[in-house]
Amino acid sequence: MPFKVDYLDGDVVEWTLTEDGVTHERTQSYTPTLYVSVHGGKDLPEVYATLREHPNVTHARRVEERVSFRHDPSPVLRVDVDSLDAVTTLAHEIAGWGAPGDYRLYNVDFSREFRYCLEQGISPTPARKPTVLELTVDEEVLASEQPTEVVVDDEPLTGDPETVLTDLDRIVDAEDPDVLMLNTSEVVPVLYRAADRLDLDEFQLGRLPGWQQLAGDSTYASYGQVGHSPARYNLPGRAIIDRSNTFFWSQSNLDGCLYLIEQSGKPLQELAWASIGNILTAIQIREARRRGVLVPWHSWRHEQFKTMRQLHEADRGGFTFAPDVGVHEDVHELDFSSLYPNIIVTRNVSPEKIRCDCHAGRDDVPGLGYCICDERGYLPAVLGPLIADRDAIKQELCETNDPERAAELEGQSSAIKWILVSCFGYQGFSNAKFGRIECHEAINAFAREILLDTKQTLEAHGWRVVHGIVDSVWVTPEAGEEQTPLDELAATVTEAVDIRLEHEAHYDWVAFVPMRNSEAGALTKYFGKVDGDDDYKFRGIECRQRSTPQFIEDAQKDLIAALDEHRDIKGVCERLKRWIQKIQTGEVDVEDLVVKNRVSKPLDDYTQSTRNVAALERVENRGLTRSPGQDVEYVVVDDSKQSSDRVALASEGLDEYDVDFYRAQLLRAAESVLSPLGWREGDVEQYLADHKDVSLQAF
Repeated sequence: MPFKVDYLDGDVVEWTLTEDGVTHERTQSYTPTLYVSVHGGKDLPEVYATLREHPNVTHARRVEERVSFRHDPSPVLRVDVDSLDAVTTLAHEIAGWGAPGDYRLYNVDFSREFRYCLEQGISPTPARKPTVLELTVDEEVLASEQPTEVVVDDEPLTGDPETVLTDLDRIVDAEDPDVLMLNTSEVVPVLYRAADRLDLDEFQLGRLPGWQQLAGDSTYASYGQVGHSPARYNLPGRAIIDRSNTFFWSQSNLDGCLYLIEQSGKPLQELAWASIGNILTAIQIREARRRGVLVPWHSWRHEQFKTMRQLHEADRGGFTFAPDVGVHEDVHELDFSSLYPNIIVTRNVSPEKIRCDCHAGRDDVPGLGYCICDERGYLPAVLGPLIADRDAIKQELCETNDPERAAELEGQSSAIKWILVSCFGYQGFSNAKFGRIECHEAINAFAREILLDTKQTLEAHGWRVVHGIVDSVWVTPEAGEEQTPLDELAATVTEAVDIRLEHEAHYDWVAFVPMRNSEAGALTKYFGKVDGDDDYKFRGIECRQRSTPQFIEDAQKDLIAALDEHRDIKGVCERLKRWIQKIQTGEVDVEDLVVKNRVSKPLDDYTQSTRNVAALERVENRGLTRSPGQDVEYVVVDDSKQSSDRVALASEGLDEYDVDFYRAQLLRAAESVLSPLGWREGDVEQYLADHKDVSLQAF
């Protein structure tokens, strides 16, 4: 089976990995396919007559297909077109023939390699593990387009551009990797353009000459966050993975990616740049096609009528208990295993089964009055195998002593986890191919009931719930009451709800952090000491935030260790003084003070002189670029200035920094550690000035 599919000069080239290397096969006969259904009184034979004469159509015929999971097979038009580009062009043309919805199109917006594998009924899972060669080119070298240094698997190639390119061509040819791991996809066009200027006609990074640009870079917004999608390129016979644009490789590993290739039918190169939703959709598309269901280009599902009461009850998220701010000893964390995916599977929550006509009036979803069909839905069929696989992987992880096998299993488990995490939210996503808002609402309703019932069970058996959020609860023994062992209670709850409740962790103590400007508890900010271990768990505080400099992260973790060691505020403050001293005496490596922030808009669109703006100005002055959604990394050197001199880029190699700025960052991190004990930043400042002695017993 091919691990890579290339479209070259109108042909399709399949690349298959073998034990001895790689083979390829070229075919000229492949034509991509889309489907058309007619509505609003439009005539299918008339569409057929028109398309049969269309210059981009190689063949058109009437077939019977299901246009959704809720429909039986009905007449639609299958249209084979002469090229990939013609698929979308023709779809837009047909959609414009009538009013919106008169002509509905299916199987239109598939990625190129995935489309071929899906339509040909082949799996792109490689027969052996692909080999990987890493190439890194510095940002400023790329900007100059003079490749005087390329790092190959941590070994630098240096010299004039001709020497570097010649040596690189020789290494790639000798190593013959299946995958090129690049620090940025821009390496491809920059190296090829340099080779063209030097008349190095033999230079090639692929297994055949040439390269292609598949897509330009773009900026997008998702859930209030601006993201950047870099340009994508293609090399014949080799998969390109852009380290700056690969979620699944970065969150799992090659083994995790290979598992998802098998599940989704997405070849490695496409899977590497795909989002979670993209992969989940691919898995769903494969299941839909197995059931004879076409994939809509634009969703036409409608939201069914709801009463005012249903709207009020449905428009809610998962249940949360406000955390009890403070430090709590002897705390246990209990988590439901993959709660939302398991709700989908055990309650048969599926777009085509919820609020079905055959069981109308039955109240299956708590509080909402929705019915769910008894016939098994497609979404549980998609997620059930993933849940079973992850359970088996976790079991094997507990039993294996082989580090290499453990790494493989960890990668697979992480890859599955991200798919399961997204499956719930994707049901409420407006652009989801097979999503439905009623599924989203039903899952939340089941989850709320499960968590409330679990809370009542725990409290009835001597445990006090100090925090709970969506699928997790934290409990501590209720003073003066006898406690039923948690393993017994977990088994009882598991049997009652048909979803496994697991004892996630036992903590010596846990501190729940209040909001920055309120005494109310922050839902996702806490830290604690794991019982019988030297490990700590951190969630939501500065040391877990991507923008936090390494120095501040290290300091905050040390302050938490000081809290554990001394169990009083004075011990933490005294430890803080050491970190402040390091800042003030210049003992800190500037590299550990780098701030990483995401750019939200173009430089010209900013109206305030922020640190990000100063960094972007320096980027522009050095001939570099940053698009919205990309990161900018800098060190604050003089926060009192409003010009680009306020910061220095991480790549500039300076050895100075703004002491007051980083001292303030330290105090902010210290506040997160001490606020569960009632101290805020002002109290810390006062202590540092007066050496005030305060013990934990006061709280």
